[in-house]
Amino acid sequence: MKNLTTIILGASSNEERYAYKAAVRLLDHGHTIINIGHSNGVVAGTPIELPGKIHVNIDTITIYVAPHNQTALYDYVLRTRPRRIIFNPGAENEELKELAQEQGIAVENACTLVLLATGQY
Repeated sequence: MKNLTTIILGASSNEERYAYKAAVRLLDHGHTIINIGHSNGVVAGTPIELPGKIHVNIDTITIYVAPHNQTALYDYVLRTRPRRIIFNPGAENEELKELAQEQGIAVENACTLVLLATGQY
């Protein structure tokens, strides 16, 4: 299994949230995670950072933020230059999708949890 670094955009320390569940499952599958959210906390032993620091060598940004809250994050996402972006259900965003594709970033409307469970991540 390949260790890929994934940013979880919309990370939450609430165990009921899908972003939390994705963090745990990504770690279970041997991936490195970076939690980015709007409030401090810890998810699966990894602190939640506020968006700002641009991380490098990111394979995937998996988004758990509603489209109307993503606009302020466009610059952060695009400057990070991940290999791909996954828009989880409810986070689909045509505008950001087009901007990312213009920069050569692959985009998927998919569920990170399903991709992991089916070996497609």
